[in-house]
Amino acid sequence: MTTTFRFDPVELPPAAKKLRAEVREFLREEAELGTLVAHRGKGGFSREFSRKVGARGWIGMTWPKKYGGHERSQLERYVDTEEMLAAHAPTRAHSTADRQSGPVILRYGQEEIKQTILPKIAAGELCFCIGLSEPNSGSDVFAASTRATKTQGGWLVNGRKIWTSNAHEADYMIALLRTSPPTKENRRHGLTQFLVKMDTPGITIRPIINLTGAHDFNEVVFDDAFVPDSHLIGEVDMAWKQATDELAYERSGPDRWIETLSVLVEFVRMVGEEPSERVAEGIGRQVAHLATLRRMSLSVAGMLQAGKTPAVEAAAVKDLGTNFEQALPDKIRLLAPPPSDREPDANDDRFEQALRYTTLIAPKLTIQGGTREILRGIIARGLGLR
Repeated sequence: MTTTFRFDPVELPPAAKKLRAEVREFLREEAELGTLVAHRGKGGFSREFSRKVGARGWIGMTWPKKYGGHERSQLERYVDTEEMLAAHAPTRAHSTADRQSGPVILRYGQEEIKQTILPKIAAGELCFCIGLSEPNSGSDVFAASTRATKTQGGWLVNGRKIWTSNAHEADYMIALLRTSPPTKENRRHGLTQFLVKMDTPGITIRPIINLTGAHDFNEVVFDDAFVPDSHLIGEVDMAWKQATDELAYERSGPDRWIETLSVLVEFVRMVGEEPSERVAEGIGRQVAHLATLRRMSLSVAGMLQAGKTPAVEAAAVKDLGTNFEQALPDKIRLLAPPPSDREPDANDDRFEQALRYTTLIAPKLTIQGGTREILRGIIARGLGLR
């Protein structure tokens, strides 16, 4: 069935604008405490900070109050996320759980798990990781081969997941596991989602160090790790639809275009109020790209607020957004005057730090959350081209 993109204009409601001011004030106070680290992309990992955010009611914002949520809008949540990312706030301890794991549990989890897990996520007490990619399938989640085999009272898991962000810090993983073979008619059949406790015997976590020397990624090995029946999420063999919903949350937010923004911000600060015509034009082009991506991303948030599942639009935001943020450091480097032509000062140092950091993290950006090849396949399928 052929479809078209829908990126309708979205206006933020007064409640979202009020919230933006509240979040900015909170972050200003945290900056004075030294919590925020410049040029740290999506920010660092701090359980203490996550508990503070949870106490403010800014985790699980859209969830029902009976599960610890606050029944606010997706657009209010969008504003909170945008401000946290722009300030490099250390949100990694709760961001995955808030963005995608919690919504999946809320929609498909068993009632016991909803009542036990969701309030703790909303309080900033639990860290989640996502078990999708595998060594032999990468971002093609439907090619997953890590197996869950039925046993008495639960399932035994064997296999590997890779590029698993924050697995070494996480309390839980939502894992996509193969419970039966795919069919000729549907290669997506046979996959099931499970809630996996990360300290389960039989789980080994191996670090993958990135180019900056940071330990964000991991390989996770399962060797007869037991998962109880109560941790089954949704229907057996039918998780392909659930995974698609989950990725709509993961792929459409501001974290898909903002991770290298600091290099543009510091460049603007360095060149001052009277840049050359060439530099001003170059900055204008990047800001125009940024404004367009933000508008598209905000539109997807509006669709999520309306109860839709904009998987194709989310894939487009992710593909365009990560291409933009991956290319941005090099574009700014070419636009900047050489160091020998600049007056050394604090702004120059901040720019060089931002350029160095964003250049090093750029290669990974089109891998995390789905490679461009997988995303373009989703887009082509949604447009009826394959």
